[in-house]
Amino acid sequence: MQNEVVSREQWLEARRALLLKEKEATRLRDSVNAQRLALPWVKVDKDYGFETPAGSKSLADLFDGRSQLLIYHFMLGPDWDAGCPGCSFLCDHVDGALTHLNHHDVTWVAVSRAPLDKIAAYKSRMGWQFPWVSSFGSDFNFDYHVSFSPEDLAKDKVFYNFTPMPPDDANDELPGISAFYRNDKGEVFHTYSSYARGPEELIGTLMILDRAPKGRNEDGTMNFVRRHDEYEEAPKAPSCCH
Repeated sequence: MQNEVVSREQWLEARRALLLKEKEATRLRDSVNAQRLALPWVKVDKDYGFETPAGSKSLADLFDGRSQLLIYHFMLGPDWDAGCPGCSFLCDHVDGALTHLNHHDVTWVAVSRAPLDKIAAYKSRMGWQFPWVSSFGSDFNFDYHVSFSPEDLAKDKVFYNFTPMPPDDANDELPGISAFYRNDKGEVFHTYSSYARGPEELIGTLMILDRAPKGRNEDGTMNFVRRHDEYEEAPKAPSCCH
């Protein structure tokens, strides 16, 4: 299907009308960002343990000397054979940002409930460099509402994305991102979390596709996405000889 074809003058008129909407969306995003920064914080008093390549660490240790910590709740359960394709798609975009984040006082860490050896194997397969630790045996994933036990999924509702939802719409693992701050006294505060499509803006490929003629060209949310080593060979460009 092809869009309506018009003159350059008609296109320019339509483009200027859309530009007004784009500027409105930018101003709204700026406003939402300001409100996000103004959210109240919650002090984290519970001790959480994580297994890392350097041994056991606390939540405070994960800051790695910085005052800000972003944790990506990566869907890789203890009995999963591979990481979630959608989480993998997002994390394909992280390594290039690490240097910039670290030099702006932000540490990025992925956390999954899978044991560390399973995390290490999948991380090696994907070729990633960002820190990734295991919360296996910890309440962390459950307290931040991204992991659900069989008992949770047997209930009438599970709590995800700040809303009770039917367990049929859930899974044992779900995605999200959480932000934390550590002050000079070593106190840790939970400042923000976002779930479902909330972290979508972190996926630069989607933002690029939104500018392409066919957009995301999907039948369902990111249903075209594969792990980056699972795509079939790209189709050849059309030839004038065929």
